[in-house]
Formats: sequence, C-alpha cells, structure tokens
Amino acid sequence: MAGVLKRVGNLPDQTTLPSGWWLVDSIMTLYLAATGLLVALYFRRVPDAWALLVAHLAGAILIAWAASAHPAPRTWVSRIASAFRHWYPLVCIPLCYKEMAILIPVIRAKDMDASLAHFDYRLWGAHATVWLERFYQPWLTELLQIVYSLFVPVVVFVAIAIWLRCDREQFRYYAVLVTVGFLASYVGYLLVPVRGPRFFLAHLHHSDLRGLWLFGPLQETLDHLESAHYDCFPSGHTEMTAIACWSSRMVSKKLFAALAVYLILIVFATVYLRYHYTIDVFAGAVLAALVLAVMSKIYAAVVTR
Repeated sequence: MAGVLKRVGNLPDQTTLPSGWWLVDSIMTLYLAATGLLVALYFRRVPDAWALLVAHLAGAILIAWAASAHPAPRTWVSRIASAFRHWYPLVCIPLCYKEMAILIPVIRAKDMDASLAHFDYRLWGAHATVWLERFYQPWLTELLQIVYSLFVPVVVFVAIAIWLRCDREQFRYYAVLVTVGFLASYVGYLLVPVRGPRFFLAHLHHSDLRGLWLFGPLQETLDHLESAHYDCFPSGHTEMTAIACWSSRMVSKKLFAALAVYLILIVFATVYLRYHYTIDVFAGAVLAALVLAVMSKIYAAVVTR
C-alpha cells in the first residue's frame, strides 16, 4: 500500500480534484449496470422493479455528472464537490446492500446453509456454534455483540481518520478498497445465499444467547437493518474489518494495533454469536487478501498511467 501511494503521490491542494473518471466511479457504474440488468431480467418478479431501475439510472447519471464537473478551486462549491466525489460510495454501499436483500430471494430459489453447515461439521467434527456453548458467559456475549455491532462505524472511522489527515489520495485509495470489498461480498451473497447457523442450526443450540444490557437491543437493531438477508458467505465483517485494519497503517501504528485486536475479536464474535459458519470467516479473510493484493496493482496502474 505504501508503495502504491508513493508512486501516486499527494495532491498539492486538497480542494483540487483530479479531472475525469476515477477508478471508484467506474467500479460503481459497472456494479449499477450489472445489478440493473438483473432487475431487468427478473422484472416481473422483482418488487418495485421500475423504482429500482430509475434509481440505478439516476445513480449512474449523478456519478457521470460529478466526474465531468470542473468547479473552480478554493471555493465553497469546490469543497462540496470534493466531499461528494470522495464520500458518495459510502452512501451508495448500504443502498446496494438493501437491494441485494430484494434480489437474492427472487433470483436464488434455494439457500445453501445445509452445504456450509455440513462442510463445517466435516472440518471440525462438530458444529462450531454448538461446541462454543461451553464458553458462553453473559458478559462475553455482551462484549462480542458490541464489537460485532461496531463493524460499520469502524470502517467509517478509518475513512474519517484518513480524511482528517488531509491526504486525499490515500482517502481515494481507501474508498476504492472499501467499495470493491463491500460489492464483492454482495456478489458472494448472490452466488452463495446463506442465512447462517443462528437460524439453520437453531434446533441444535441448547440455550439462547443472553447478554447483560445492550445485547438484546443491538441484536434487534441489526435484525431490523439487515431484514431477512442471505448475507453470510463470505463474512463481510471479517473481510471489511481486515481491509480497514490493514488500511489504518496509513494513519498510525497505534490505530493499526488497536484494529488488529478488534479484528481478532470480531472474527471470534461472528461464530460465537452464531451469525456465521467458520467457512464464511475463512472466505471473508481470503476475499480481503485478494482485494488488497489485486486492487493495489490496479490502482497504481490506473492512477499513475
């Protein structure tokens, strides 16, 4: 990462935007086109299909407008344009996530929980979430639910930390990593629809998870935000926390060390709290490594050409 950013260099004026399309613009537009095509192909079965297609078109037009705009530097207009161009992917990503909750039940008629649960059982000789019941403690459940729930704020916190350092090139690179990481996980959800052991293995768990004060409200909030989503494979929590942790080196070694501890906790939390199979976690780690390795080369090639 450091090598990529050294080759790219820093902008002399943080209010001046590189002209034309950025890599993140191309990625978001391609994703909107691909998912828009899916909506069109399954038009009769997709709820509010027209609204989704209009939203896709509006998003693509807005990205194209932002890419073609050249506001004068050092003005309030340029600052607003700069903020929008840098931050819009973090607004689009949750909308894309909600759309997948609509598309997956329509496109994929059958989930794959049985296959992943069987794989885990063959690997460990037991269901990991059932075996971990021997370690259940209300205080530990409370702690891990808090850790699990802070996943998105942590990813955004790293973005804010980079932004406040006034290094826009590093921020653009992190935005690409975050965008590709999230969108790649959504593709995984579509290819391998899984709800997770919390639902599929419920009949094998001997007791309900119980925390202290915040466990129940936090879990209910997540359930409301995620709805009935097939969002387990790969583990986006593992993937995106790993990407955020690795990227935090752009800010400081102390932040990297703190997020390394957080990454260990969230990996354990995904299985302990029955949200994921262990194969989900492994897939998330592998996807994170692929995103970091591949995008570092692509970003350097595209930005420095």
